[in-house]
Amino acid sequence: MKRLNIQVPVQEYEMREELKMLRTNIQFCGADKKAIVVTSCIAGEGKSTTALDLAISLSQLKKKVLLVDCDMRKSVLASRTSAKAEYGLSHYLSGQASVEDITYAVNVPGLYIQFAGPVVPNPTELLSTDMFGRMIHSFKDICDYIILDAPPLGLVVDAAIIAKNCDGSVIVMESGAIKYKLAQNVKSKLEASGCPILGVILNKVDRKKDGGYYGKYYGKYYGKYYE
Repeated sequence: MKRLNIQVPVQEYEMREELKMLRTNIQFCGADKKAIVVTSCIAGEGKSTTALDLAISLSQLKKKVLLVDCDMRKSVLASRTSAKAEYGLSHYLSGQASVEDITYAVNVPGLYIQFAGPVVPNPTELLSTDMFGRMIHSFKDICDYIILDAPPLGLVVDAAIIAKNCDGSVIVMESGAIKYKLAQNVKSKLEASGCPILGVILNKVDRKKDGGYYGKYYGKYYGKYYE
C-alpha cells in the first residue's frame, strides 16, 4: 500500500463541534452501519467536503476509516486535497489496477483514501459490477467505517447503485436551495435501493442571518428527515 500526503482542511471550533455531533449520531445508528454513502440532490451542496470531514473526524476516534471517491464523473476530492494519486477507482473497476494500487494511506492516522481516477464514459456500468460490491464488502472486515462520496442523486443514478452495497446513507442538502419535490425524489431513490437513510445534513446555514450562535457556514449538521 502506498503512502500519500494530502492537504488537510483547517476547521474552526464550531465546525469541529458539529462534526463531533455528526459522528456521534452515526455511531448511535448501530455498529452494523459500517459502509455509509454520502450524496446530495445537486452539485455544489458540499457533499465531498462533508464526506472528507466526516472521514477525518471518525479517524480521530482511532478508527480505521476508508474514504472512497465514487464520483467518476466530476470528482473534486483529489484537487481539493492537492493529492497526486497515480491510480484511482476507475482504474480498478476497468481492470487496470489492483485494490492495493488504488488504496492510499494518507497523513491522517487511521485514514485511507481511494480517489476516483480519470473520468470514464460508463461510470454507472462500472459501479454496477460485482467487482465493486465485493471490494466494499471485503473492506468491511478490515475497516471500522467506509465513507463513500457519491455523485448527486438528483442528477444521476450512481448513488442509488452504490447504496445497494452500503449499510446507510446520508443526504447533504444546502439550506434554502432545494425544492421539496427534488428532495422527495432523492429520498425515494435511496429507499428503493434498500439502503436506510440515516439522516440529512443541512448545510450552508447562515446562522447570523437566522440569529443563531454558530456563525456563517454550517448549521444543524445532522438532522432528521422531515417528510
